[in-house]
Amino acid sequence: MNLRDPQTFARVYAEHAPAAGRAAAAVLGPAGRRSDVEDVVHDVFLRLWRDPAVYDAARGTLATYVPMVARSRAMDLCRSAGAASRASERVGARSPRPDPSADPVAAEVERDVARAALLRALATLPTAQRDAIALACWGDMTARQIADHAGVPVGTVKGRIRLGLARLRGELDRSELPVASIVSMIASIL
Repeated sequence: MNLRDPQTFARVYAEHAPAAGRAAAAVLGPAGRRSDVEDVVHDVFLRLWRDPAVYDAARGTLATYVPMVARSRAMDLCRSAGAASRASERVGARSPRPDPSADPVAAEVERDVARAALLRALATLPTAQRDAIALACWGDMTARQIADHAGVPVGTVKGRIRLGLARLRGELDRSELPVASIVSMIASIL
């Protein structure tokens, strides 16, 4: 089956998209937004269109492969939403809410100090970790793209990013800056 053929792909999409949607909705639960389910289905089929080799017919049918990948993507979405929520709670618990009438000059100075702290922390990372983080955050590259760019396995790239972020967090935790300053500064860069 040639998944690069638009007619074949359209037929595969029509046959298997509903099952992918049901699998994603089952993971996301009743609180899952319809747009999240649609995003998962879109991601599954976009990946299949871009790289048809990810599907190996010898290992199973599309009827089993597509829902399995949709469940996996939905779980990833749940995990990332949970991580973002926990990070937001930690930031909120550790730092006071910003005062809307705060001095804009003081806010700019605080951003500059936070930016300098981030740059110092980045400078402490090994080059491979710093490059992987920079390409992922500011280069908007996936782990696979970074791996292809660097000529290393995807697992190596993921490990570099994970270890680099952990080390970066440790460096920033040791700084005297309020967490909210660093988080807002990183968000403004991203």
